[in-house]
Amino acid sequence: MGEPAGRGPGSLGAGHVLGVDSGGSGLRIAVARADDAGARPLAVRASDEPVRTGPAGIDAEHLLSQLLPAAAELAQETGADGFAAVCVGAAGMATLGEELRARLPAALATAFGVRRLALAADAVTAYAGALGQRPGAVIAAGTGMIALGTDLTPAGGWRRADGWGHLLGDCGGGAWIGRAGLEAALRAYDGRPGGSAALLARAEAVFGPVTGLPGALYPRPDRPAVLASFAPEVARCAAEDDTVALGVLRAAAGHIADAAAAVCPPGAGTALACTGGLFHLGEPLLAPLRTALAERLPDARTTAAAGSPLDGSLTIAAALAGDRLTLPTDRKLLQITRPAPG
Repeated sequence: MGEPAGRGPGSLGAGHVLGVDSGGSGLRIAVARADDAGARPLAVRASDEPVRTGPAGIDAEHLLSQLLPAAAELAQETGADGFAAVCVGAAGMATLGEELRARLPAALATAFGVRRLALAADAVTAYAGALGQRPGAVIAAGTGMIALGTDLTPAGGWRRADGWGHLLGDCGGGAWIGRAGLEAALRAYDGRPGGSAALLARAEAVFGPVTGLPGALYPRPDRPAVLASFAPEVARCAAEDDTVALGVLRAAAGHIADAAAAVCPPGAGTALACTGGLFHLGEPLLAPLRTALAERLPDARTTAAAGSPLDGSLTIAAALAGDRLTLPTDRKLLQITRPAPG
């Protein structure tokens, strides 16, 4: 994309920034003014199609095939002649983002004159959306669960706990709760201790006969999301005083609080925010979570999340454009590049 006449390379797109949030439920893209301290979105595009993951990790070509046309539409809608900075936040960036790191800088520089690019794990954009550029800790929980904290010092960097996926961790997240609820249903079916007739009834209402669960569940590539879809049923049973369901949510709250305690910077009044769809389960989870957090982090100050991961991407992009970024950089979690057009 050529530069407008009379403007130098440093000023191309100086008025606008682009934020991207790529997760399990799809792709969201927004534009904000670069000089807006609140990085409020001027316009948003969304796709329900999640970016594919293949043998090389997150599929950069698939992401770009959705991102570039949507960004061009947003640029036209908002009057942006390019973007001073872009932040791409993606689930799996830390462990599966090598192809994105290799492809995105040149592609965005060529298409939109991008000179400053942040590639961030979705936990980092969740942090920035929830707390901005303040020290503290954020619990991001949906299908999975991860906690992230920082004191904003280079020496302290980022402190991460869990987020290891549904087979190795994500303890207390939606898939974890759903799996525990289905296990209790199968225990009831077998007549083993620890079963719940209420959860068995809900499992069969949702999935059909529980004897078919292994064949229906194990081969599915979206197994974590399917497991997480049962978490609201666990919460409903807990709200009706099913003791097994209550125990599952108490255990989940304990795991979440353990992760928060592992990453929260020390000090009275340290900000702690919860963000993500899991907390929509309501009081059956929130009540034991408040208790667990009070026990493990009595000096922390729980605060409402200010915004979403997409808001966090815009916050990082605007801070990057204005040389105001104070969040710690890290090759896996928050990498800053200054690409040139290819």
